[in-house]
Amino acid sequence: MIEQIYNYFTIETLYYWVNFGVLPFWLVLIFFPQSSFCNYFVTSIFPILILSGTYIFLIYKSYLAQYDFIGNFNLYLGIHEISDLFSNKLFLIMFWVHFVSINLFTGGWIVRDSQKLMINKIVLIIPLIITYLIGPFGILIYWLIRIFYAKSMKLYD
Repeated sequence: MIEQIYNYFTIETLYYWVNFGVLPFWLVLIFFPQSSFCNYFVTSIFPILILSGTYIFLIYKSYLAQYDFIGNFNLYLGIHEISDLFSNKLFLIMFWVHFVSINLFTGGWIVRDSQKLMINKIVLIIPLIITYLIGPFGILIYWLIRIFYAKSMKLYD
């Protein structure tokens, strides 16, 4: 049975599961940010545990395929080296899970932080969608909204 699961979750299959799997979390963040379901399942450790499990499975799959993990450090040597790394599907899917996890965590942080400042959930729709698509720009937009609602500009909090 474990071998069937291992064979089912190819890199392409995992890519689709990760992409479609995070959509319900994002939909809850965008449309129901103040619900108890959002608090218990979306802004908690639950999605991070699922994505971490996926990441561990990918590391295991990479290990079995004799992936060169030390070669990952080449990404710091230049743009050409990172381009070579992205040509490897195992590295690419690990990067993608990393990217999706960070964006989802950031979306959860935006929702929790906005609740402390009592920011209207309608105002959050745009920064959350942009965070889902292009993380850092969504955070910037939220930060600008946060300044308006907090009536102060802090570089840390």
